[in-house]
Amino acid sequence: MEHVELFFKSIFIDNMVFATFLGMCSYLAVSKKVSTAVGLGAAVIFVLAITVPLNWLLDQYILQPGALSWLGAEYASYDLSFLSFIMFIATIATMVQLVEIVVEKFSPSLYNSLGIFLPLIAVNCAILGGSLFMQSREIATLGLALNYGIGSGIGWFLAILAIAAIREKIRYSSVPPALRGLGITFIITGLMAIGFMSFGGMLTGGDEGAKKEEKAASIEVIEEEINKEEATTKSDLELAQNTNK
Repeated sequence: MEHVELFFKSIFIDNMVFATFLGMCSYLAVSKKVSTAVGLGAAVIFVLAITVPLNWLLDQYILQPGALSWLGAEYASYDLSFLSFIMFIATIATMVQLVEIVVEKFSPSLYNSLGIFLPLIAVNCAILGGSLFMQSREIATLGLALNYGIGSGIGWFLAILAIAAIREKIRYSSVPPALRGLGITFIITGLMAIGFMSFGGMLTGGDEGAKKEEKAASIEVIEEEINKEEATTKSDLELAQNTNK
């Protein structure tokens, strides 16, 4: 259940584009055609699915305070957390280079259409944000880190695919001249972000139900304690009356 909750939360509720507005440069620049949006979105899913678990391992066994204790007791006091950005970016750059080589080899047309934005995935704030969110939210296991990476990538993929499909359609619409281009794109993005905010009820509703159940249970416990106290008080009064007689 924890994996399912994290997966859907990372796609719909904590969407990289609509919740935190990360990766907007590639989102706006490569979303003019659905074909290029699909290619870049798939590349982002792959990079996030690889880098988030790798950076989780780096964080757990190298970067966190005391993470080097597996090397010996004398290393337990070491704190290499100041190297987090450097290590995370190095991992991301390596994976992006691998993706670039594969895309250039098997799909030269997609490689040419993506242009400079494919190698720029290395400095895409959505990719680095996935690893930093994984670190700040203290994701417990490697499986959850992989789940979070894939879910975050799919969320970004859905965002750029949706805006690309809409931008292809609005070419044939009568958009006011002042809003053509990025203007109408920003407006549509804001409206889509508002729509994605509604998915928050998927989890908060369940949390509110659990809180209501806990509150009802606590009220029942309090009522039982009050009844016990009243019964004890009555018995004490009866005992005192019997003694006086």
